[in-house]
Amino acid sequence: MAEQHTPRSLIFTLYGAYGRAPDNAPLPVAELIRLLGALGVDAPSVRSSVSRLKRRGLLVPERTAEGAAGYALSAEARQVLDDGDRRIYARPSPRLSDGWLLAVFSVPEAERHKRHLLRSRLGRLGFGTAAPGVWIAPGRLHEETGHTLRRLQLDPYVDLFSGRHLGFEPTAGAAARWWDLATIAGQHQDFLDAHAPVLRAWEERGVVSPEDAYRDYLLALGAWRRLVYTDPGLPGELLPTDWPGERSAEVFAQLHRRLRDLGAAFVTRQAAAE
Repeated sequence: MAEQHTPRSLIFTLYGAYGRAPDNAPLPVAELIRLLGALGVDAPSVRSSVSRLKRRGLLVPERTAEGAAGYALSAEARQVLDDGDRRIYARPSPRLSDGWLLAVFSVPEAERHKRHLLRSRLGRLGFGTAAPGVWIAPGRLHEETGHTLRRLQLDPYVDLFSGRHLGFEPTAGAAARWWDLATIAGQHQDFLDAHAPVLRAWEERGVVSPEDAYRDYLLALGAWRRLVYTDPGLPGELLPTDWPGERSAEVFAQLHRRLRDLGAAFVTRQAAAE
């Protein structure tokens, strides 16, 4: 299945990879158009997507040091990206001893649109469904969950609990009910099908191109970022045999080590030339 990358997701992935300088300097609009153009996104789509990210409070308009129009990350966006770093780059070895995080929510009927938003956002954080109105995730996700619910002003409707699974069904069987593990495994395999050949090609090529590295890295990072928010990162003893998650994680880690800094040369090329 071909991967789908929206302009908005690519812009956010770009900022996550290369747009978080310590001084939070804005990226010029012209540079955003150049960098997204290398990924096949035209200028009108870039401008439209930037406007949507601005309306969502993720980008803020600022002038660059040279006076050009640009956009910087909002504090909210930096928090989202910082939370994401722990999933994307530093996935810890999951342990059953970490326990579970339970989210129990109740939303008045008059605000049922928030019920849909809650379910959607918990699913996007990697929660599974233990029972109606009861969602479950590995315990280590509690901090990010708290950040997300407060940011969306959904925390008044949710109670969070930590604990252990005490029975009666074996935990592995229960996890297979709480998450659609077959679908998640399929997404890992899709990632491998798309990006393992890219890694092999880079291992075999002699001439390196910063623009090619940037393009291949951004596409892999965008796909991996979506995947790690679908896969909650369960302990191995709860997963089916021949789980593809470790293989896909290694492919991404190798692409990151090989391409990230090389791609940065393409991102900074224009600034260096001026």
